[in-house]
Amino acid sequence: MNGILIVDKPEGLTSAEVVRRVKRLCQLKVGHLGTLDPFASGVLPLCLGEGTKVAQFLSSADKAYEGIIQLGSSTESGDPTGLVTRTCPVPAFAAGELRSVEARFTGDYRQVPPMYSALKRDGVPLYRLARKGIEVEREPRTVRIESLRITAVAADRLRFELSCSKGTYVRVLAEDIGVALGTAAHLHTLRRTRFGAFDLTTAVELASWNPQVSSGVLSIRQALGHLPALVVDRQTTVAVRRGQKRVLEELASSLTGNETVLTDDEGEVVAVLVKRDGRWQFGRVL
Repeated sequence: MNGILIVDKPEGLTSAEVVRRVKRLCQLKVGHLGTLDPFASGVLPLCLGEGTKVAQFLSSADKAYEGIIQLGSSTESGDPTGLVTRTCPVPAFAAGELRSVEARFTGDYRQVPPMYSALKRDGVPLYRLARKGIEVEREPRTVRIESLRITAVAADRLRFELSCSKGTYVRVLAEDIGVALGTAAHLHTLRRTRFGAFDLTTAVELASWNPQVSSGVLSIRQALGHLPALVVDRQTTVAVRRGQKRVLEELASSLTGNETVLTDDEGEVVAVLVKRDGRWQFGRVL
């Protein structure tokens, strides 16, 4: 069983715990793409077996979320798991103001990473420093908001739907939206609805997944469907798996883009080739 399993992660579990549970069930090497915080739910792609070898070609995908922003208070973590650090009134706002906020944050957006994150300072994750009450300066990063829709569901709560680039901290966006509306805010709920081409329509429930009955695992080729592919013959397949670089020159004229999947005549992925500095290289051989 090699491929990608799309799990609908339930609230209350860490992504690492989901990995452990799936690993116990299938007895394979398992790794996840794009961590979801314990309070969050939704699409969590897991690479199984040989699928772990192609994680690097999947992890940069755009993502989509939906959730609720709580106005009037901020927390130390920017989400409901942290202690409230500030409260303030929530001014009345019209629908037109929400449209202005949507426009303000859509497109390239400079965002300061939160202290409660896995980013490291001198080898130490920032969240560990934050738990000790230590705050360090963080450089803003440019992320991209492809689309943002905000709807008021109460005087102090907003529902949002969001499509964004890799590296976007939705907690920080929630806080920044609060500031733009003249108040404090934190993320109340979060659900990831899409990770690249993977969405909730193909996701399985962790509690009911049984690899012996219905695996629900996407093949490696399906997972890499966003990349161009080239079918190679048996002789070339053997040469690629032996790492013979002459094959790269022989195939160069047939390759497109900066990443190309090689498959054998049965559709199994043999390797992913990458173009660096104008030359093709073995990105990953399976």
